[in-house]
Amino acid sequence: MSKQDNDIELLRTWKLPPEATLGSSVRTKGVLLEMRARLPISSKKSLVLDAGELVLSMSANSKTQFQTAAAIVSSAMNHIEKLPVIPREIEDILTIKPTDRYRWLADGRLPSAGTRTVRLRGRAKQITFHVFDPKFVEDLLDNGLVDQWREEDAAAAAENRRLAAYKAKLQRSLKNGAGFDSPPEAGPREASGKLVGWDEFGRNGFLR
Repeated sequence: MSKQDNDIELLRTWKLPPEATLGSSVRTKGVLLEMRARLPISSKKSLVLDAGELVLSMSANSKTQFQTAAAIVSSAMNHIEKLPVIPREIEDILTIKPTDRYRWLADGRLPSAGTRTVRLRGRAKQITFHVFDPKFVEDLLDNGLVDQWREEDAAAAAENRRLAAYKAKLQRSLKNGAGFDSPPEAGPREASGKLVGWDEFGRNGFLR
């Protein structure tokens, strides 16, 4: 086979559906990385992303390698919309901050669909993180719940600030009051243990 024949490309493409990308460029790139992770090392860089499509290309003399890679990608594409959503993807999809994700995960509003453990590139250290159900994430987008949660959190934060300010004021007041050597003398009402006129009030029958 001539060099020119070897340079003829074997090419195949797969269009990523909206259900898989959820309108996120970060999610789209995540799908590519997930697909590459399933391929043999020699084929990983042959799969690229172009205008919302996965593109697999190899030279003509890599026919067997190409067919193997294409079969792997085609099989994975059958369930691509069920691929779990990882933290950086859900933050981009919902336009939220990591603090929002941590808080909503902790209070149950953002349920975990399990965990994943990966090894950082070039390091021995592994990290474990929660992943999320793509269908649940899609429902959040459709129902506008994220905006509602933000309003609830803002109201809760305002109430917490109010309570904290009241508590601080109370503590200052108690601290200032603690400076007396002895409590003030009890007045006649406190000494008797009764309110003035209480006996007369009872005799007149107002308590009956």
